[in-house]
Amino acid sequence: MSAPVKPMSIGPVSSSGIGLRLFASLVLLLVAGGIVRSAVATRLDGFTIDEAYRIAAGVSYVRYGDFRINPEHPPLVKLWVGSLISATGFRLSAIRPFNDKHDERDFTEEDVYLHNDPDSVQRRARIAMWTLNGLLLILFTFAVRRTFNSVVALGALLFLLIDPTVAAHMPVVMTDLPVSLLSATAVVLSIPAFRDWAWTDLAACSAALGLSLATKHSGPVFLIFVLLSGAVRARAFRFVKLLATAGGALIILWTFYFFRFDESKTAHEVFNRPLIDKIADVRSPVYRDAINAMEWSHVVPRAYLWGFADTVRGCLEGRMDPITAFGRPFVGTGPRYYFPAMIGLKLPIGLSVLVVMGLILFLRRWLPGEWSAGIATVLAAAVFFLVVLAWGSTYGGIRHALPVVALLAVIAGLAVQAAFSSNLKSLKVAVAAAVAAAAASALPVMRPWEYFNEIIGGTSNAYRYFSDEGVDLGQRGKELAEYYHRVLEPSGEVPLLFYGIIGDPEKEFWHLDWLGRDLKRDEPRFASPLFKGAVLIDARFLGKKPFWDSSSLRETAPNARFGNLLVFRGTCNCGPTLASLPYEDAVAKLYAEKPDWEEAERLLRQSVALDPSAFFVFVDLGNVSLKKGAREGALRAYSEALRRSPPDAELRRQIQEQIRRVTSEPLDRIGELRDPFLE
Repeated sequence: MSAPVKPMSIGPVSSSGIGLRLFASLVLLLVAGGIVRSAVATRLDGFTIDEAYRIAAGVSYVRYGDFRINPEHPPLVKLWVGSLISATGFRLSAIRPFNDKHDERDFTEEDVYLHNDPDSVQRRARIAMWTLNGLLLILFTFAVRRTFNSVVALGALLFLLIDPTVAAHMPVVMTDLPVSLLSATAVVLSIPAFRDWAWTDLAACSAALGLSLATKHSGPVFLIFVLLSGAVRARAFRFVKLLATAGGALIILWTFYFFRFDESKTAHEVFNRPLIDKIADVRSPVYRDAINAMEWSHVVPRAYLWGFADTVRGCLEGRMDPITAFGRPFVGTGPRYYFPAMIGLKLPIGLSVLVVMGLILFLRRWLPGEWSAGIATVLAAAVFFLVVLAWGSTYGGIRHALPVVALLAVIAGLAVQAAFSSNLKSLKVAVAAAVAAAAASALPVMRPWEYFNEIIGGTSNAYRYFSDEGVDLGQRGKELAEYYHRVLEPSGEVPLLFYGIIGDPEKEFWHLDWLGRDLKRDEPRFASPLFKGAVLIDARFLGKKPFWDSSSLRETAPNARFGNLLVFRGTCNCGPTLASLPYEDAVAKLYAEKPDWEEAERLLRQSVALDPSAFFVFVDLGNVSLKKGAREGALRAYSEALRRSPPDAELRRQIQEQIRRVTSEPLDRIGELRDPFLE
């Protein structure tokens, strides 16, 4: 009988002969190279649809110590960018009360696009974000070195710097990459912290957790994971250390809100929508009770809590966005396997191969035994977060799954370590080939936000299958303006604009004319679903949708294309596409400082005449009728909303309850039904 085969170790636990000085030099060199690559690849990008909003919010935090603007996200990134922008010059309007998010967005975008030079603002914001993300990449790499070794750390860093999604996010004023790096850093640092329970390691882990909490509301997921991971290992007095780790993270969070519970220096709430209404929007009684308990206990600042309620409602419970996933239409959320599949389609194939190799090495026990618990922790954190994502909204695409990508980078680093330390030539060749293939696929790509790998046909075809924000987030505004001034303006052609420019301020900055700018002039063009003219549209709007489905354009070859900005000229049956325009104008009327109910109703009826498939338009029509005291009109509209609503039990229950109340109660005692599309 043969002796059992012992597990093979192909890599030492030491720093693999790389001294600290050489390691630090290589890290700085790689990060600098990654920033240069990002700068070159994204040099033509405009703002994403959220950046102007967050930049103005950050400046208001710095200047006024007021957190009422954009409370959807914690303040770390906005304070970082706002500090530089404020110090180098920014004209900020006096803060006023806001009537819902639409009004607040208009306020911030007017400041960025019309009261300042947006090109200058963008340049300074990009410098701030490259600096921040560069520092966080360095912090992450040193954390991996502390837990594993230098080669694993360098391999993980190389993985992230090759990935196009990381390059695309490095200069943008968004929270996804910073929270991903900080969360992954916290998980990695928790491994030595809960192995040795040394105060220095616990403090480092606590600091990373606190910064993660202060960056985005996905941070609490990793706080929960780390605390559970520590609780499994804790004994007796070590629970005190675990609680101290959590307490330190909360103290760091409070620091970014200036240790103030209230969002402003006034004596009352000043959010664009009351906190009590944001909590009431949350469907799950468990979530609602938890948020109410957080408010009662004042465990976190009120602005953080407002954003947490918004995140629970919009991300965990799902927005009512029309989603295309794998070429199929959905509302709000896609299939449970959406995010793992998205990671597989957005990562260069060579990087995915490195991850698979790292997993095989771990499962075959070909890595140092001392690392087993740490590797298992990293994998468990990735699975834990994917499980949370599986029940949430898919509109954000890969950017919501970026923490998993950062954790997978550690697994890929194991494959690099194995190749570095092993005598197996085949392993060295395989790892080198995977890195080379990934680099060949990813590094030449300009506009890396739009990158998809070869599995789905590459960048040019992905919009046919997906409509999430990982396809496009409005960065093609400069090409849109150039095409308008070069081709359309000389001929006097006024286009329909369905690109990611959220409000009118950016359009005005680019000196654009568009259908809908002057309703008296343009309304006859919207009277019929048969439209003749130029349509400039985001490619992600052309996927199959459960409402406002642009099937006519989807089946037509564009006349011009700039990445995922498509141009159509001619005649199309564009009723479903056109229907969104009067709806958006109606929302602007409903949530203006002084609402215009009559004009809003007229625009909403125009929208349903073009395409009645969007149930939420009928919700708004019911609300308008309620305001006017028209019981029969409200009943008809709410009944139509129920007939066309998606098969969401809670949503249908809310509409049914509203119909019951309108049927039997005095109208002046009935509140409006919240339009779920606004979330």
